[in-house]
Amino acid sequence: MASRLLHRHIREQLKDLKEVTHESLVVGAIENAFQLMDEQMARERRGHQVEGGCCALVVVYLLGKVYVANAGDSRAIIVRNGEIIPMSREFTPETERQRLQLLGFLKPELLGSEFTHLEFPRRVLPKELGQRMLYRDQNMTGWAYKKIELEDLRFPLVCGEGKKARVMATIGVTRGLGDHKLKVCSSTLPIKPFLSCFPEVRVYDLTQYEHCPDDVLVLGTDGLWDVTTDYEVAATVDRVLSAYEPNDHSRYTALAQALVLGARGTPRDRGWRLPNNKLGSGDDISVFVIPLGGPGSYS
Repeated sequence: MASRLLHRHIREQLKDLKEVTHESLVVGAIENAFQLMDEQMARERRGHQVEGGCCALVVVYLLGKVYVANAGDSRAIIVRNGEIIPMSREFTPETERQRLQLLGFLKPELLGSEFTHLEFPRRVLPKELGQRMLYRDQNMTGWAYKKIELEDLRFPLVCGEGKKARVMATIGVTRGLGDHKLKVCSSTLPIKPFLSCFPEVRVYDLTQYEHCPDDVLVLGTDGLWDVTTDYEVAATVDRVLSAYEPNDHSRYTALAQALVLGARGTPRDRGWRLPNNKLGSGDDISVFVIPLGGPGSYS
């Protein structure tokens, strides 16, 4: 639904702008479009009895600028003359811990009697009541000690690390569209209040640089980034594009295919493996490659 309709919401919001006097107006239009998309999903879900949600990563080109909007754990980077320019970041329980904890602190009713907004290095045991343990709350980036109380035995709002990090022990992404009826397992507590549909929007001014045909914007789902670093992507960009003539447009399709196949790995005795013998990506791997310079851009 998002893939079919989100761009229409963005287009309608941009049409309402009589004049683009500042890039913040475009950013606001994109943000508003994401919210309208999420609201439409909520309305139409009732009639179709369809559940679920998705991440969304969007690129808008307008008046010489590229706007990259991300809600979820997909990411985008620009590779320009070998340089890597991040155009988004992942939104996970780890990266948004303080936002989630602040909401849990301000609205404890969202946690019920099952969760605590505080984070501990590990699950607190009943026998540790009255002892001191490291913790951190919504205001802290570091750790401090506190005396363990009864409420601290509740399950932490944010738990786990890396790909195993979860909100309310349920979902590993903190921004996206949908999931209006997602609840904690074996509970009536809704998770949607902690999930934001608003994207982070970053802006790149194409007019500030001379771009060549090898300069690209790469968009990928977490299936790519889970097993591939930014530097490995940049190396693949250089390797694949250098094998084609600058005016051969199939070079960008070949690059996208190379990135997908590289993240998937090759079949071996013990599953799909990468060249370093680690497991290939087990997640969805979708890649878009957008050229930033045309064939005549070297001059």
